[in-house]
Amino acid sequence: METVNIFKAKTDLSKLIRKIEQKDEDKVILARNGKPVAMLVPYVPEEKKSRIGTARGRFSVPEDIDSYDDEILALFGLGGV
Repeated sequence: METVNIFKAKTDLSKLIRKIEQKDEDKVILARNGKPVAMLVPYVPEEKKSRIGTARGRFSVPEDIDSYDDEILALFGLGGV
């Protein structure tokens, strides 16, 4: 872990980023007047959570599912029963 004052970080930003990319540093602390104010760390993309199929096997669709169409339309005020 390296600590760098903001003034130096402005001039050496690409070098600091290269250190992070090449894993020479795991993080770089940015300081103002010697006091830490921010941290430069490697970007780690968030894992995309799959939503399709998440309820697979938790319920079954009845054979007569379409028989409720008129009732559902009525609930939404779109005609039906």
